[in-house]
Formats: sequence, structure tokens, C-alpha cells
Amino acid sequence: MNLTFDGKTALITGGGSGIGAACCRELAASGATVVVADMNLEAAQSVADEIGGHACAVDVGKPDQVEKMIAFAVEKTGALHLLVNNAGIGGPQVPVGEYPLEGWQQVMDVNLNGVFYGMRYAIPEMLKSGGGAIVNMSSIMGSVSMAGLSAYTAAKHALLGLTRAAAIEYSAHGIRVNAVGPAFINTPLLETLPAEAMTAITAAHPIGRLGTSEEVSALVTFLLSDRASFITGSYHLVDGAYTAQ
Repeated sequence: MNLTFDGKTALITGGGSGIGAACCRELAASGATVVVADMNLEAAQSVADEIGGHACAVDVGKPDQVEKMIAFAVEKTGALHLLVNNAGIGGPQVPVGEYPLEGWQQVMDVNLNGVFYGMRYAIPEMLKSGGGAIVNMSSIMGSVSMAGLSAYTAAKHALLGLTRAAAIEYSAHGIRVNAVGPAFINTPLLETLPAEAMTAITAAHPIGRLGTSEEVSALVTFLLSDRASFITGSYHLVDGAYTAQ
């Protein structure tokens, strides 16, 4: 399938590594002008240099920084058409009754509030551009959970509600909003896990392996494209049958 984004500007948060970087590469290869946003400016700049895009630093949990990120994208490229709210953190892995309050707040700030801020400031610019498309990165934890991940699960579940509300509000205005739910993906985030933990995680996927960043970015790119013009308000899993069990 040939997907083209000629003349379109795409902004990806958490674009300095993993799934975000894969999205940046695929969108750039498909013709989009890409703005790579990441808390790690050096990582963002490395990806931007590779694909011929623009880089900016952002903490998506801070609304003033997100507002400046959107303004940067418009200033550098002239418009904004596509947004991938990909930045996220795992947070502490402890039971609810022991969960640190500051950890809860940080997970919510990045994984939920950051998505809201991204849409809050991007949508007005997309309306000026005649419409656009947004993909919010949820997780399999948007529909299931596991012990120790209460904050992460709550944020990813709430993200789906936010996605659906925005889709209803803006579908008639030419803006589509969808969510993607990856299972465990082979990214740098998993590199610190012990070998036995990696074995257990891999075995939890009926397909018998972890996913790749490129397998997620392929779906993200499709959802952003005009080929998905009747798809909005949806949640799409990329999970090797993890949630089918």
C-alpha cells in the first residue's frame, strides 16, 4: 500500500527512540515533513538529522512546553496536519495500597494529561490547515491490566475515552482521532529487564515473540493516511493475540 503525505507536517512526541522514532522514519519516508519532539533533545535531533526533519525538546506533562512545541512546529513548517501523541512512561510497579503519590501524578501528567495538552494545542492549528489526523498511543493496558500497573492502566484506559470524545467533537470538522494499543514491543524500554522476565513476557504473546516498533508505526501511518478516511474514534491493537486470551 502506497501511503503519501506530501505537503503534510507531522509532529511525533517521544520521537527520539523506539516506536516514536519508527513513526518519524516512516512518515518522513512517505513524504511528510516531520517534527521530532522528545524530552531528550539530543535523541530527537539525531532522528531529525537522519530524516531531514526538525527537533524540539518537550516535557509533555507541562502544558506551557506543549504549547511551545506546537508553535515551533507551525513556525518551522507553516502548518500542522498530523499528530502522534506517543510519549509515555511506565511509572512505579507497586500495588495500589502502596503506590507513591508523586509516581501516580507523574504517570498521569505524561501518559494522560500530555495527550490532552497535545490535542488541546494541536487541534486549533489543524482546523486552520483544513483538517488532520491524530493517533494517541495507548497500550494493551487500555483494555486489560496486570498487578503493579494501576497508574499506567488507569491512564491508558482514560486515554481511550479522551480519544473517543475528541473524535466525536471534530469528525465533522475534518479531524480524525484514533488510538493504538501495542503489546510488549522490543524497544530500549525493555533492555533493562532480566533475561527471565523477558522470557516470561515473550511467552505471554501467543504469536511467540515481541512486536517491533516498525509493526506499530505501520499501523500508525495507515491511520494517519487518507486511506483510513472513515476510521475515527477507534482503538486498534497491535498485540500478537495477547488480549485474545
